[in-house]
Amino acid sequence: MREQYRTTELSPADLAPEPIAQFTRWFKETVANPAIHEPNAMIVSTATLDGRPSARTVLLKHYDRAGFVFFTNYDSRKGVEIAANPYVSLLFPWHPLARQVVVTGRAERVGRDETVAYFRTRPHGSQLGAWASRQSSVIASREELLARYEELAARYPGDAQVPVPPEWGGVRVVPDAIEFWQGHENRLHDRLRYVRENGPDARDGETWRVERLAP
Repeated sequence: MREQYRTTELSPADLAPEPIAQFTRWFKETVANPAIHEPNAMIVSTATLDGRPSARTVLLKHYDRAGFVFFTNYDSRKGVEIAANPYVSLLFPWHPLARQVVVTGRAERVGRDETVAYFRTRPHGSQLGAWASRQSSVIASREELLARYEELAARYPGDAQVPVPPEWGGVRVVPDAIEFWQGHENRLHDRLRYVRENGPDARDGETWRVERLAP
């Protein structure tokens, strides 16, 4: 099972001066492509302190020069692993465009005000779901989950404001490197990576260098 990628070359001269601007270019093209379902889907990889990895797909909800934001239950597996080991990786797999973006960096919790503001934009059912699911915990059956949801739906009908669960909130990944991968024929892919030169905590006056990686 192998496919030849027939795309245009990606050179350093094509790149924006900094990686978030470059990500915006590619993300807009991805959103405009009807072949890509949920272009904001990304794979979040975390690891325990002893190096045991885990990965899952979540939705990117916001990004800017400060980082990439998603929301989760802090008591979930990823939440627990991030609390113990904040170094994570994000992967955007945009296969119809023969493109990937890989972000590596340090995860931190967003402010509670930001979490509450986003929670209020979620559909009512998703707000209830955040309470109903004790994410990553073992449950006896789907019926148990549905019963919990129905109990919450009765407590908070459609016109009621659902409080934000205390263990639920946003995570921002502050990048120290962002790689842009463009597939080509014969597996001679372009891999151009921005690397932060002045440390992951230097968000003002940040500088980046671009390096080419062998495919």
